[in-house]
Amino acid sequence: MAYLGIDVGSVSTNLVVLGKNREIYAALYIRTQGKPLEAILSGLNEIYALIPDELEILGVGTTGSGRYLAGVMVGADVIKNEITAHAVAASLYVPDVQTIVEIGGQDSKIIIMRNAVVTDFAMNSVCAAGTGSFLDQQASRLGIPISEFGKIALSSTTPVRVAGRCTVFAESDMIHKQQMGHKLSDIVNGLCEALVRNYLNNVGKGKEILPPVVFQGGVAANAGIKAAFEKELDLPVIIPEYYNVMGAIGAAQLAREETDKTGLTGFKGFKITGLQYRTTSFDCSGCPNNCEIVEIYEEKKVIGRWGARCQKWDII
Repeated sequence: MAYLGIDVGSVSTNLVVLGKNREIYAALYIRTQGKPLEAILSGLNEIYALIPDELEILGVGTTGSGRYLAGVMVGADVIKNEITAHAVAASLYVPDVQTIVEIGGQDSKIIIMRNAVVTDFAMNSVCAAGTGSFLDQQASRLGIPISEFGKIALSSTTPVRVAGRCTVFAESDMIHKQQMGHKLSDIVNGLCEALVRNYLNNVGKGKEILPPVVFQGGVAANAGIKAAFEKELDLPVIIPEYYNVMGAIGAAQLAREETDKTGLTGFKGFKITGLQYRTTSFDCSGCPNNCEIVEIYEEKKVIGRWGARCQKWDII
């Protein structure tokens, strides 16, 4: 018996099947590529092939920017925001966690927890300089694979300071450092430290960062960023085993908590991957707000509708 968690973001769509004893039966990280509907169906197909035939899904939860879309498609028992999902997941692995650092491809967030309760949080989805895309761009410019970025950074012997407040400034400063003859490893390390400074000066500004500190999201794979955080904070940083799918783990755990109370699940089953889905939208002219209403069809039936400031059109 297990629970399914789905985290649909702008960069990746993650699925996890979580057992009753918190064992991970399957975990999947796939690229959304601007097609969340297709990513959800593809992910369900792939994860179904990874789990035992006799495994029973007792509940399903969704999170991420595409949580409503995923929720109506699969029949979610709980639909929660990313802050809640990431906090729940981190608490499963580090029960006394007080600070959660989450950096993905397009956004980053900090979650402050005290006594297992979220007391504060902040998000940054505007400036790329504090996200994984910043590192991807610089790695491409330097001609090195992003998978080697952290290892190269750790080999630095004389770190250089790279301006990291803005990606444009970082690129020009990086070129200047190259022209001055600095080693590649020192420049890469400087970029890691620049991202961390940007994160702490923006997302983490004014936050009391206390240990244990848990680092999750795709960028947690970068050993150079972990080292930069530990240097800047003067604290150890914990990276969970399933750091890149923590949102999905949190959604699965939330589904468990919900279905434990109700004893029922709305999960439609993996058979939905054989159905036809499509989305449309229209503008509501019922009031001056002119809300854009999004509809999702399963075959020829509308199964979800959202986007209004009021509840006039909502059927989720």
